[in-house]
Amino acid sequence: MTQLVTRIAFIHTVAGLTERFRALANASLAGMDVFHLLDESLLQDLIRQAPLSGIARRFIALIGLAVEGRAELIVFTCSSTSPLVDLARPLFAVPILKVDDPMAERAVQLGPRIGILCTTPSTVKPSSELMRHHAQALGREAAVEAVLVQHAFAALQKGDTDRHDALVQDAALDLAARSDVIVLAQASTAHLAQPLASRLSPPVLSSPPILIETLQRRVNAREPG
Repeated sequence: MTQLVTRIAFIHTVAGLTERFRALANASLAGMDVFHLLDESLLQDLIRQAPLSGIARRFIALIGLAVEGRAELIVFTCSSTSPLVDLARPLFAVPILKVDDPMAERAVQLGPRIGILCTTPSTVKPSSELMRHHAQALGREAAVEAVLVQHAFAALQKGDTDRHDALVQDAALDLAARSDVIVLAQASTAHLAQPLASRLSPPVLSSPPILIETLQRRVNAREPG
């Protein structure tokens, strides 16, 4: 039986997600020892298409810090780092989760036409491949359409959340017409899931709440990594 998880490390590449996941953990993971690490340079360099070797070294170093902090489970909240998680998993005994894994598994069960809204170019390919991976694992068809919402992330970085939200919602309205499910690729767009769900026919999924449900099951039922 897997050892009971008592300490979880969340690793972020967007500063605003630290407090968002802290609030979720406080509300839903009572009794767990949770800590957070932040390195915004990872996402910045992925967007700039900096040399992957340097990004990978910093990524692995972050995991090392979490392990030194005695984390028994590590969660990366950045969709763009998905390929790096695949690279790092064999190097560490501690299980490492992608924020989007539980959401992707649920999405492919809701219909073959999966619409993904991305706000950074570095997320388009990893999120699309993750959906196809989970569809294949479940023996399902997946016609994935990933849409990059131009200028949304830049607006968010400037603190213009109204413009960011408007751009994402407009893109969602367009994509919904040809999708069985809408997936919000970035955790930074999760707050739009409920408003969009009230306006769109397809279900709208965001990663944070589905991730927290998964963590609750792992913690309470001692699910294997």
